[in-house]
Amino acid sequence: MAKLIPDVKALEALRKKSLDERKGYKQVIAVCGGTGCHAYGCMKVIEAFRAELAKQGLAKDVRLRTTGCHGFCEMGSLCIIHPSDIFYVKITPEDVAEVVSETVKAGKVIDRLCYTDPASKKKVVKAAEVPFYKNQHRLLFAQNGMVDPKDLDDYLAIGGFSGAAAALCDLKPRDIIDKIKASGLRGRGGGGFPTGRKWEICASHESDVRYIVCNADEGDPGAYMDRSILEGNPFAVIEGMIVGAKAIGAAHGYVYVRNEYPLAVENLGAAIVKAREAGLLGEDILKTGFSFDITINRGGGAFVCGEETGLISSVMGLTGEPNPKPPYPAQRGLWGKPTVINNVETWANVPMILSKGEKWFAGMGTANSKGTKVFSLVGKINNTGLVEVPMGITLRKIVYDIGGGIPGGRKFKAVQTGGPSGGCLPESMLDSPVDFDELTKMGSMMGSGGMIVMDDRTCMVDVAHYFMKFLSEESCGKCVPCREGVPRMKAILEDITNGKGSDEAIALLQELGETVRDASLCALGGTSPNPVLSTLKYFRDEYEAHIRDKRCPAGVCKALINYSVIEDRCTGCGACARVCPTQAAVATGRPATVKGKKHDKLKAHEIVQEKCIKCGACIEACKFDAIKVE
Repeated sequence: MAKLIPDVKALEALRKKSLDERKGYKQVIAVCGGTGCHAYGCMKVIEAFRAELAKQGLAKDVRLRTTGCHGFCEMGSLCIIHPSDIFYVKITPEDVAEVVSETVKAGKVIDRLCYTDPASKKKVVKAAEVPFYKNQHRLLFAQNGMVDPKDLDDYLAIGGFSGAAAALCDLKPRDIIDKIKASGLRGRGGGGFPTGRKWEICASHESDVRYIVCNADEGDPGAYMDRSILEGNPFAVIEGMIVGAKAIGAAHGYVYVRNEYPLAVENLGAAIVKAREAGLLGEDILKTGFSFDITINRGGGAFVCGEETGLISSVMGLTGEPNPKPPYPAQRGLWGKPTVINNVETWANVPMILSKGEKWFAGMGTANSKGTKVFSLVGKINNTGLVEVPMGITLRKIVYDIGGGIPGGRKFKAVQTGGPSGGCLPESMLDSPVDFDELTKMGSMMGSGGMIVMDDRTCMVDVAHYFMKFLSEESCGKCVPCREGVPRMKAILEDITNGKGSDEAIALLQELGETVRDASLCALGGTSPNPVLSTLKYFRDEYEAHIRDKRCPAGVCKALINYSVIEDRCTGCGACARVCPTQAAVATGRPATVKGKKHDKLKAHEIVQEKCIKCGACIEACKFDAIKVE
């Protein structure tokens, strides 16, 4: 149970004590305990470290810290040993004894556990030198690796709750709002509305009750930034909400988090309990006369509940559907009271602004987009994971310097930003700066921070169809443009990918997309045509090839392609025949070609078109590039 912190003086005394205790350790082994590393078995690694440190008599000198996500998820389980900064990836319980005896005790580096840079093929020993990390500007995610998410003292040791203490003791609500406005912080949840302005509107609205809400209903496929922050540093979110509550005069807040995030719910719940026990939540916080508490509200996972009015309806126990705006939630939100809604990443930025200053924050980024942004970098990219970069960085730096480029040396084709309703941007946009306004100008959006990279084997018509399918299934159906328009666009795209597209299809898609964009009730509906409109804008030639030539240039749409064997390359190995589920790959009577010479004993293969279901298994199995798609 956390010790009660009666006032600010005691808070600072506890902070000093926490720092002194941590200085007593000679080394710290920080093991990632995020959801991604859970899948790799990190808990067994952590238990193995605990047992081995005790066995080798190091438990008092070496601290084992279970942290939140470090971002480089594909390398799990991973750990960093401080202060040497030695970085080990893909470690297993079987590696632990060697790590403790060789690295922790003897200071030696175990080469096989170090990260290999795919570009240089060289081993990288220190975390700070790994290209994935060194090209980022990590503020929020740096904290993830420095704290145990359930340890309040850890958070205090990195300066935690100093911003809240300043807000509660030294600043008036108007001062706090002015600081947030001066910082230039914009909401990281999608709309990018200025956070300080939102707080100002809420505070200025006459009411006896106001509310604070944290939107943790992260519904974009492949996006998990908010989940990782909530899992790894929940105290930062709590502190940000305390500051916001003081600014607008709220006594209660809600965190709306999807129930599909069990570790985030667990860690946040534990942090709230610790904060209450310490007197940092509840009545008369730090004897300042200010009272505030937080309730966790678990959502069912509906995409539309990420929209703020839909979320409010869900918190109130109603069907999660958007409502017309205005009035905006800051004017009339939860139970009809003024309510500030910001997402996890936005709230987590607030304590840093209070403790380091609004000028410090405003010194990063572009003219109208300040600070850093966390992106979920996925798709056809060498280094997948969560990246935090300054606003204004180019797409090229994210894709190549941090992401390590496209696997297999393939050609970059497009990147989709902003989740399923974001736009697809072509190679010509790679040098464009990434910020709220520039992405919108290009026909995409920041969204919550999803970033999907595509290579030259991606069919952009198929991509648009995929996202229209997702969005039509997730549409709440309340407004006609979204309910009818999105499924209609999906149907038209389905026809095109099946070789049944008409000459009028492109014009119809354009008109439908613009209508849905302009007439939908909420932002989710209004942005849903982005995948279609952006691909029409940048990849129109692919639509025309599907419709006029009945051809899929990327070789993806099954109705428009055929698999066949390049006989001069076929070695007769039979790999295609062994994996073909319909026995469409068969040996011919003709000799195969091995190292440029005909081989009478081995027979070249062919694909029987009548049996082929175009599953692609043969092309995946062939090691000699002897299968072609036309």
